[in-house]
Amino acid sequence: MGLEIVEEELSAALPLPLMSLNHVSFVCRSVGRSVKFYEEVLGFVSIKRPASFNFHGAWLFNYGVGIHLLQCNSPDDVPKKKGVINPKDNHISFQCSDINLLKHKLEEMGIEYVTAVVEDSGIQVDQLFFHDPDGYMVEICNCENLPVLPLSSCPLKFPYPKDPILSSLYGKGLPKFQCRPCGAEAECVIMENLVTDMMDISF
Repeated sequence: MGLEIVEEELSAALPLPLMSLNHVSFVCRSVGRSVKFYEEVLGFVSIKRPASFNFHGAWLFNYGVGIHLLQCNSPDDVPKKKGVINPKDNHISFQCSDINLLKHKLEEMGIEYVTAVVEDSGIQVDQLFFHDPDGYMVEICNCENLPVLPLSSCPLKFPYPKDPILSSLYGKGLPKFQCRPCGAEAECVIMENLVTDMMDISF
């Protein structure tokens, strides 16, 4: 009985073995049309799809994430495309180093978009929203400008880990954070300050 309780407590304390976002999936009216959109507008590349699938679809990949497209059985299976672009709708978002370049590309391709700006503590984030052929929302942003500030003491797992740079700060019982190679400086400083504060509290 005691051993079972200890095992349950240990399991609860361990972080989930999740690694990263693998893919998003969309039901489409026309897989071919959507493939053309994600390839030409967003630079995705079509990749091999398992031959065991008995329904029409396509897989694309780039930027560390996949997009899986599934052919609908009926047009009613796909939500009706909205005439107005609403930034509050469900969407997928991609970070971008040059939003003006994307704006110019969308204008050349005749794709309607709307823009928005988010400001917090002197930091500005530019956002660009548009629809894919089925009305699914896509956002382009420079959200990496915003620091990642955890609201709890739960450890964050950043993608593309490198060697930990904060290991000298941690005690035996504290988790080791790893930072992204791109735009990680702010996150590392934030996590360093957070861990330092936690250590001060614990003593």
